[in-house]
Parts: sequence; structure tokens; C-alpha cells
Amino acid sequence: MAQHYLWILLLCLQTCLEAARSDTDILTVIGIVGESVTFPLNIEKSQQVVNIVWNSETSVAFVTPGDPGTAPKVSVTHQNYNERINVSCQNYNLEIRNLRLEDSGVYKADINTKTGTTTRRYSLQVFRRLGKPKITQSLMTSRNSTCNVTLICSVEKEEENVTYSWSPLGEEGNVIRIFQTPDSQELTYTCTAWNPVSNSSDSISAQQLCADTATGLRTRHTGLLSGLAVLFLLILIAPSVLLFLLCKRGQDAISKKTIYTYVMVTRDAPPTEGRIYDEIPQSKDLPAKEEPVNRIYSTLQTDKMGKASSQDGKPPGISTYENVI
Repeated sequence: MAQHYLWILLLCLQTCLEAARSDTDILTVIGIVGESVTFPLNIEKSQQVVNIVWNSETSVAFVTPGDPGTAPKVSVTHQNYNERINVSCQNYNLEIRNLRLEDSGVYKADINTKTGTTTRRYSLQVFRRLGKPKITQSLMTSRNSTCNVTLICSVEKEEENVTYSWSPLGEEGNVIRIFQTPDSQELTYTCTAWNPVSNSSDSISAQQLCADTATGLRTRHTGLLSGLAVLFLLILIAPSVLLFLLCKRGQDAISKKTIYTYVMVTRDAPPTEGRIYDEIPQSKDLPAKEEPVNRIYSTLQTDKMGKASSQDGKPPGISTYENVI
């Protein structure tokens, strides 16, 4: 008899544990940014629902049955869900529209009926649809007709749960290294990016890889030659410019000079011809603003020794005149 009661007790305990485990199971739901997601409750009309309380990190909504033949009444309890909540009139499934990344998280529905309370839990994961990935190259080298290239595959606004695969190599990860030989010029490398809601691919040909490598090497070689040519021209031009400046400075110095003129005048010369003017042409190399200064010293020698000495106090026979032009 005691053994019979023990078996009944064990059967009840197992039933309770299964019921509790079913209540605490979490159903994963996948959503896409900008689209809608539905949390399935699948409640039958015979269950006589009193109300349903939805919660996440914040409160979400409070649902009560409507009048016969009408949709349930929904009260949104947090502003983040305003105008985005809808409840099915047939089975009380909850729909969230216009999903956002921040909507991700655990949602709980407490279903209160006339016979008791049941709890359902959901894990919502929201992802963006992936755009086309982009393949970039780096660390390009070329030796013995072999191109060594590192390829990097990436998508815009990269998030978690994005995986990459390469074909025909069968490798995973967003970075691979290619050793390209002339025998494999016809290959095409394709990168595919995946997440739980979408996938997208991009490709690059082996011929393009080697062509880009050769172009890069030619560009660097041309740049080096250009630099050497410029340096050679500077070496040739600099001495010529320096010599030109020195010559110009010498011409400027010559343009400013003093001229001494010695004039012999006989005693029969008319007195009006005692002063002599010489015109010195200006140098064409002088700056426009600088006026040349030329001084002329004229020495007049006359036979009237005594008369010249008595008039200006200088030694007899020589008279000096200074003309400034």
C-alpha cells in the first residue's frame, strides 16, 4: 500500500516539474530592423482569459478581452511602444511593428485565466539586413611572378553575429591571404557575409589582384624616378641662378661711379667756357626708383698763373670744378 502511494507521489512531482519547465522555456524570436515580429501565444477561446500582462526590461502592454466579436483592448504601458503594438483578436498573439535594435531582449507574458496563471517567455533578437560587403587589398608584394595579397572583407555598420566565408577556398573569417601564381589567373574569389536574417556577397578576380600589384609597383618606381629628375634639375639650375645674381650685383655697383675729367684750357679761351658739363647716360640695369649719382670733377689749367691763384686760393695753374648730375 505504501509503495502504491509512493508511485502516485512521484507521478505528481514529475507532472509539476514538466509544467514548470514548460512555463520557463524561452522561445527565440528573430526580427529585422524596420519590420514586424510576432510573439505567439495561441490561446484558445475556451481558456477564458481575464487579462495578459506583457513586460520586458520595462512594461510593454496590458491586454483585456474585448466584447464578443471585437478585438482585445490593448493599453500600451511604455512610450517606446506607442503606436507599434497590435494584438490578434483570435489567439492574443502580440505583434511589434517598426522594430528597432534596442527592442532586443527578453519578453514575458503573464496569462491570467479563470483557472490560473501561465507565463510565456521570449528572447527577441533584432538584426539589420546586410548590405553588399566590400573587398579591400593590403600588403601587396610581387616576386618571381607570384602575387602575395591580403584581402579584407567588411560590411557597412558591422554588428555582432556577422560571419564571413570565402569561395572557392572554403575558409572562414573576414581576412585571407592569397598567393597568386600564373597558373591560377582564372580564379575568382568571393566573400559572403552572413547574419541570422540575410546574406550578401562580393567578388574579385585573380587577374585584378596581380594587375593592381603591378600597377602599385610601377607607380612607386615612377615616383622615385621623378624625384631623382627634380633633384638633378635643381643641381643644374642653382649655380646658374647664383652666377646671375652675382653679375647683376656687379652691374649695379658699376652704375654708381665717380668720373674725373682733366681739361686743358689755354689763356685765349673765352671766360664763358670755363665750366664744362659732361652727360653720363643712366644704366638700364638700375631699379626704377633708384637715381644714379654721377660726380664730375673738372680740373682747369690756365696760363694765367697769378690770376687763378689770387681768385680761389688754390695752387697757381690748376682750377677744379665739381659738377653733380
